[in-house]
Amino acid sequence: MRAVDHRGGPYAEFEAFVAGAAGRLLHVAILLTGDVEPARRLLAGALARTYADWRRLRGDDPYDFTRQELCAAFARTGWRHHGGTGLLARLSPLERLVLVLRVYEGVADEVAAAQLGLPVERVRVLCNRAVAAMRSREAA
Repeated sequence: MRAVDHRGGPYAEFEAFVAGAAGRLLHVAILLTGDVEPARRLLAGALARTYADWRRLRGDDPYDFTRQELCAAFARTGWRHHGGTGLLARLSPLERLVLVLRVYEGVADEVAAAQLGLPVERVRVLCNRAVAAMRSREAA
């Protein structure tokens, strides 16, 4: 069996992508989960899916793809992270997800709605509710 050389080509590109984007993606995951270890597991799964699709992603933004994978995984498991610790702990998992996408990541309402499978108006309502909850926390 022949060993595969990952030093060049698309796998080197993937490694460079991870080196440049993993820190920010981990921060997104920590904001969502409220804890480092679940965030690392969430990010590892998203990066594994990005790696599996790396050749197919030619021309697409791998950061956007990985963030979508990360958010989709959180959406599937968000109920596990309700409450707990972290800055956004008092928000519901869906409110956290919308707030992180809209405010921290700067994703447009329409794009966030498409990624989450929600109507645009619902994304706006969730974002406004989450921002209001965070502001009331600051005032307290």
